[in-house]
Amino acid sequence: MRQNKNGMKLEQYIGIQIKKYRQEQGLKLAEVAQIADISQGMLSKIENAQVSTSLETLSRLCEVLGIPLSTLFSQYDQQASQAMLVKQGEGMEVVRRGTDKGHTYHLLTHSRGPHKNFEAYLVSMDDASEEFPTFAHPGTEMLYMIEGEILYRHGDEVFHLQPGDCLTLEGEIPHGPEKLIQVPIRLISMVNYSTYHDE
Repeated sequence: MRQNKNGMKLEQYIGIQIKKYRQEQGLKLAEVAQIADISQGMLSKIENAQVSTSLETLSRLCEVLGIPLSTLFSQYDQQASQAMLVKQGEGMEVVRRGTDKGHTYHLLTHSRGPHKNFEAYLVSMDDASEEFPTFAHPGTEMLYMIEGEILYRHGDEVFHLQPGDCLTLEGEIPHGPEKLIQVPIRLISMVNYSTYHDE
C-alpha cells in the first residue's frame, strides 16, 4: 500500500482531504453522499480510510465539493512534517524578564516560518521573593498551572491559580505574578501571536 514521505497511506490522505473540504463548506455527510450518489456509510468509510475507492467515485465527490480531482492529490507527496517533539528536560532554557528573580523559562515549542505565531514555555518559580517582573506583549497568552499556588495579576484583576487552573489573558495589558503562595510553582505559558499578525 503506497505511503507518502511521512508514512501516510494514500487512503488516509484522501479521506482527510475530502473531510476537510466537506467541513469547510459546512456540508453534512448525508448531503454530500446523496448528491454524489453513494451511501452515507460509504462516504464515512472513505473519510476514515476504511476502504479504497474508485477514481469515478472520487471524481463525483470532487464535483460535489467543487474542487478539481487533481487538487485532491496535489499535496500528497509534498507534505513536510510540522511536528516538533521536545523530550522531558530538553526544553531550551531562555532568558526572559524574571530570569534574574529566580524564575526559569524553558522554551517547549514555537512556530517556524517568517512569522512567529506562538511560543510555549515551562515556567518554574522556586523562590518566595516578593519582587516580580511585569510583562506586556502582543497577542493572547494562556497559563496552565501544573504545580504550586500563585496569585497572578492582569491589569487591575488578581487571579488565584492552583494546579489544573487555566487563565487566558490579553498580552498587551500588563501582567505577572503578584504573590507566590506555595512553591515550587510550575506552569505552562503559551503565547499566541497569530491574531496580532493578521491585523
